[in-house]
Amino acid sequence: MMNVYRSALHHVRLAKRSISGVVDGFEGAVGNTPLIRLRSLSKETGCEILGKAEFMNPGGSVKDRAALYIINDAEQRGLLRPGGTVTEGTAGNTGIGLAHICLARGYKCVIYMPNNQSQEKMDLLRALGAEVYPVPVVPYTDPNNFNHQARRHAEQLDNAFYADQFDNTANRHGHYLSTGPEIWRQTDGALDAFTCATGTGGTFAGVSTYLKEQSEHVQTILADPMGSVLYSYVKCGALDREGGSITEGIGQGRVTKNLEGAPMDDALRIDDRTVIQTVFNLLHNDGIYLGASSCLNVAAAVEVAKKLGPGKRIVTVLCDSANRYQSRLFNAKWLEEKDLLSAVPEQYRNSLA
Repeated sequence: MMNVYRSALHHVRLAKRSISGVVDGFEGAVGNTPLIRLRSLSKETGCEILGKAEFMNPGGSVKDRAALYIINDAEQRGLLRPGGTVTEGTAGNTGIGLAHICLARGYKCVIYMPNNQSQEKMDLLRALGAEVYPVPVVPYTDPNNFNHQARRHAEQLDNAFYADQFDNTANRHGHYLSTGPEIWRQTDGALDAFTCATGTGGTFAGVSTYLKEQSEHVQTILADPMGSVLYSYVKCGALDREGGSITEGIGQGRVTKNLEGAPMDDALRIDDRTVIQTVFNLLHNDGIYLGASSCLNVAAAVEVAKKLGPGKRIVTVLCDSANRYQSRLFNAKWLEEKDLLSAVPEQYRNSLA
């Protein structure tokens, strides 16, 4: 594993040196994303709310980092050889990152995903050459869960590797080695809290672990959508769920290996109405076009700011843009079906399809 760490650290150092110049291929462009001050919300709260612009990764999301470090780790450990196949169970973004890297390195890519995910993500995966299997939504305990189907697919092939983003801790280590240090450097070590939602646990755990090692002063606060068990897990140690959410790729019904042992000072639960309001307010007040999961993170940062009081600096993660969800988030009929049309600020409803 030390060879993996050295390789990853080399990648980070190379990216640092090349940030204003040339990077090597798709992989060299992953990371070193800007930290954006969200002006309208910073003004509203009296705090500085900063978003790590992960939608600016070359594959369009924070999951490019997990994909890169998981593939690097598999290659270093001899689990993936030239011409091999990578399989994964994903809500979409990790699969998109994997598909890009598979094209760049000559691997085949097979994706299993819940069939309730956005059509945009499925179409993009196919455009990237991935073999895509949308499957019915069932719990992780069911053998037909999309993750288990992806694992079984790999087991039936020669030279195939199941990426296992939820429990492969190369995901977490990638954020510990890249995202966390970037945030610390970009803030000059001056931040009061970090918050984001978690699906695999990799981003939250890797960043939180790194930041806590630099300063115990930094509060790490998990954000959770309705329908996920992690809020109750942090609050009382129980895996209880309540309601459901339109957000994709975040929330969880269990504690993944990536999340195990991550420092969590507190947790917040954000409902879908707040998410939708944030989508439209950020777009029209700041000109930033973000997906629902990103806006859940931003809404959580606002709640943290209110709890901590004026003058604090809070960092969150802008996972991806709204491009992959436009047919839903900006569609009046879909929003009405989800009882969320009234959550769109009235002055912005004329922009809906």
